Amino acid sequence: MIFHARHYATSRPVAVTVEAGRIASVTDSDQSPEVWVAPALFDPQINGCLGISFNSLSLKPEQVRTVSEVCRAHGIGAFAPTLVTNSFDALHHGFATLAKALDADAELARRMPCFHLEGPYLSGDNGPRGAHPKEHTRDPDWDEFQKWQDAAAGKIRMVTVAPERNGALAFIERLTASGVVVAIGHTAATGAQIRDAVTAGAKTSTHLGNGCHAVLPRHDNYLWEQLACDDLHASIITDGHHLPATLVKCILRVKGINRALITCDAGSLAGMPPGKYREWGTDLEVLPSGKIVVAGTPFLAGSGHFTDLCVSNVMRMAGVSLADAIDLASARPRQLLRLPVTTIEAGQPADLMLFGWQPGGEMQVREVL
Repeated sequence: MIFHARHYATSRPVAVTVEAGRIASVTDSDQSPEVWVAPALFDPQINGCLGISFNSLSLKPEQVRTVSEVCRAHGIGAFAPTLVTNSFDALHHGFATLAKALDADAELARRMPCFHLEGPYLSGDNGPRGAHPKEHTRDPDWDEFQKWQDAAAGKIRMVTVAPERNGALAFIERLTASGVVVAIGHTAATGAQIRDAVTAGAKTSTHLGNGCHAVLPRHDNYLWEQLACDDLHASIITDGHHLPATLVKCILRVKGINRALITCDAGSLAGMPPGKYREWGTDLEVLPSGKIVVAGTPFLAGSGHFTDLCVSNVMRMAGVSLADAIDLASARPRQLLRLPVTTIEAGQPADLMLFGWQPGGEMQVREVL
């Protein structure tokens, strides 16, 4: 297979030859293609879509593939299936079903190389808790986590924790020692607790700027603390609903392109028509704009959009280049999770995305190889 496209980082036309799933050569093209080529996107936080939740007690292996196919249509070549705060049984079933689906399908396993556990060891306070069910938020329990890790066949690679929970620091140390990336999120921690969590091994912040109180002290608060910490990466949701453009720009200015990453945080209701739904034991609503909220409130409950839109948005919101926007949604999360980073070079896997794009416009995914 040979195709001609503009290289996402250089804009120059290239001819890419693919053989047996790998890039055989990349040479200058004598054509003027309108399509662009870039590494396929990687999202560290996909909770489901089309009414399918990885948390569901009725999750089936075929539904896992459905979510993968929908993500693929949005340029997401791979992602970390994410399970959120719930009962022990719901989380155990979700991880076991994911592991079963991946064990039976090598291609699916390539698309989902690791899992993310967001909770249940999070703040129970209104605001930081977000839409996570209060009755299931709890203190860290290593034995409980190990049972989920066993069900997941060892694939839980990221865990989001609120460092103020009792026992959280020792838990973070054990996670780090076992090779799991620890994220701070859904937290009401003090500055000292956040600094202690980083010393214990925390590496990133989950969707910084969200999962917060509506009103914070203007100087001493957990948002500034995480922003100021040079040892913390930060993921941000740039779907146009979760963060205003000014905050996106500030976060990227502080963290820089090398310590930030994009997630769409697609929820189980992503792709669903407007209306009211029941998820996570909570009444949720999909608004006509695609925004998902706890019904009757302004509180967000995951995202109704996917990573391709987030890439388009971050260029407009923060003025970053196409190359940087795509790297925020491909190379950076892979690096954080210690996964191989896709490059457009001979010998590399052809984990590529073809898309249409004009400056100032939205990326239009054509195909993921």
